[in-house]
Amino acid sequence: MKIAIRYYSKTGHMKKMADVVSVVTGVEAKTIDESLTEPVDVLFLGSAVYAAGIDKRVKEFISSLDSSNVKNVICFSSAAILKSSYAQVKELLQKKGISVDEREFHCRGQLTLMHRGHPNNDDLQNLKSFVESLELA
Repeated sequence: MKIAIRYYSKTGHMKKMADVVSVVTGVEAKTIDESLTEPVDVLFLGSAVYAAGIDKRVKEFISSLDSSNVKNVICFSSAAILKSSYAQVKELLQKKGISVDEREFHCRGQLTLMHRGHPNNDDLQNLKSFVESLELA
């Protein structure tokens, strides 16, 4: 099974999360600045919520994807206030004809003093357990 990991991180939180996915899958995590160069069965896509929405760079990355190159997307995200970025990401991907896994990982993200220190070690351990539970091999 061919797996890729892409993420966007303003604060470094999503990079920490992408690195956890990388360790579990054995696949290098790359920023969304690196396009997919070959077809993948599963794309782990990491995005956070900023001002109630996903960043325009994530939207641009999604618009660059093609259903013939990406079979399924598994989302991971963090946000201080909203539940997750899943609904917004899913809507954009489905418009491209790309399947979005119903399983997602989300944890609290830090916003100034709110949820200070998140994602924390417990959040990262929960992400590790989530990815391991997917049994992607």
